Amino acid sequence: MMRDSNSDLFDLRTVMDAADFPRSVSSSSDADFGFAFNDSNFSDRQLRIEIMGDSPDARLDSDACTSIADWARHRKRRREDIKKENVVDLSGCPEEQILNCNQPDMDDLNGCENQDEEAVAMIEESPSGDEEANSNESDWSMDCSTVVRVKTLHISSPILAAKSPFFYKLFSNGMRESEQRHVTLRINASEEAALMELLNFMYSNTLSTTSAPALLDVLMAADKFEVASCMRYCSRLLRNIPMTPESALLYLELPSSVLMAEAVLPLTDAAKQYLAARYRDIAKFQEEVMALPLAGIEAILASDDLQIASEDAVYDFVLKWARAQYPKVEERREVLGARLARFIRFPYMTCRKLKKVLTCNDFDHEVASKLVLEALFFKAEVPHRQRALALEDTASLNRHFVERAYKYRPVKVVEFELPRQQCVVYLDLKREECANLYPSGRVYSQAFHLGGQGFFLSAHCNMDQQSSFHCFGLFLGMQEKGSVTFAVDYEFAARTKVQQPQQPNQQTEEFVSKYKGNYTFTGGKAVGYRNLFALPWTSFIADDSPFFINGVLHLRAELTIKHRPLSD
Repeated sequence: MMRDSNSDLFDLRTVMDAADFPRSVSSSSDADFGFAFNDSNFSDRQLRIEIMGDSPDARLDSDACTSIADWARHRKRRREDIKKENVVDLSGCPEEQILNCNQPDMDDLNGCENQDEEAVAMIEESPSGDEEANSNESDWSMDCSTVVRVKTLHISSPILAAKSPFFYKLFSNGMRESEQRHVTLRINASEEAALMELLNFMYSNTLSTTSAPALLDVLMAADKFEVASCMRYCSRLLRNIPMTPESALLYLELPSSVLMAEAVLPLTDAAKQYLAARYRDIAKFQEEVMALPLAGIEAILASDDLQIASEDAVYDFVLKWARAQYPKVEERREVLGARLARFIRFPYMTCRKLKKVLTCNDFDHEVASKLVLEALFFKAEVPHRQRALALEDTASLNRHFVERAYKYRPVKVVEFELPRQQCVVYLDLKREECANLYPSGRVYSQAFHLGGQGFFLSAHCNMDQQSSFHCFGLFLGMQEKGSVTFAVDYEFAARTKVQQPQQPNQQTEEFVSKYKGNYTFTGGKAVGYRNLFALPWTSFIADDSPFFINGVLHLRAELTIKHRPLSD
């Protein structure tokens, strides 16, 4: 079929998805065409922008928003106004109506469209045939709002199409005749400034605005009109603005279409890192953290650097927050199972707490059983296999098998009931953890239980008996609880590199007993040995120390109850 030489260069006579958008077009260059913006000499079309009136309460535009908080309040109010406006009496609408088209904001899929989040485009000709059929498949809605003013710009379709799949599809599919050179966009008054900034960016690759609220408006417009380069630019500028808890949360609660955009990932990652660092010590900011929304809690729980006693404490905190935020048990189960359980590192919880997970009404029983079973299988693995699983898990979002920097170090416990109540406790400390104890630090293990009573181990850097040099000490303590007394035999051992007399080139790495004793415990008391290895600190921590195997100090404590617990 012959075509007019003046026909539309981009008229491909086909409906194109974003996946069909040519790479050569979508990957726009950084050339500066600012001189051609709104200049008829370098334009082939006119863009007619119909500006709709905002409600009186929503007339505060981005220039009046002086802070992130203002922007968030304005956006929320605007969305509420739009929901009210969408309840209209169609009988009062004129027979000739404007059709609004684009994907709706995923936050507002409640049976009505969010016009504040939609790109509205209209080609100035009536669709017919296949075009009309295609239009019915899109998210179309009827709008009876009042146009308060119209702005007309001269535009270059190649420049806009090169930057935006939205405009590429618009120019490709809508222009049936060469003389149809007018395109109409319909926006709200509060979007005008952001759209003008966006259009100017598509020519010049730069923005004149620098405030966070205005940049967020442009980011939203860039998402709506699919200008990825502008989204990246806004994201970079926003990352350079000092982060606050309010701004970080706002970035994480942007509409889902924005959050899923690759161009915005660096911004959301920075927001997550900020929240994780600020609230690393949950106990210090307990009230503040309890008031955070779900997105903020997820960012904090994803961190490996939480300053928290143990994973048991993480689990208790998550339950406390979920019960406060979601009073209805059905909603709470959904949030815990689908969103928060993946951030709890069940393999590092104690077996006592895992038993409680199985009977917790806040978790779906099937979900709880799966999580506990996975944790128990991990605990049963040999150490090198556990390390391999943790290494594989480091790139995962869940990071179930990655150990956090707990205040109290995890232990492994083997319990025996016969012939006497006994437990064997294994505590591993990394060389860096030991080095950080110098000159007077201490590190505590998580609690373990024997005969119904809680005990703990503590490793110290302290002075020897004569206070002549620093050394490594290990102590056993009983948690303070009532007036129960325990008579306990205990033995401390450490895995040690030992050369074989018959085979000098080979060595064993077996546990070697270092100290034995017995003690009658009462609540809050501890007993142990100040210089476990009978060495100065420098020899203990040295590179050739026989007590560090692959950079880890392996300690073992055996506890046996001599007599049944007695009450005073």
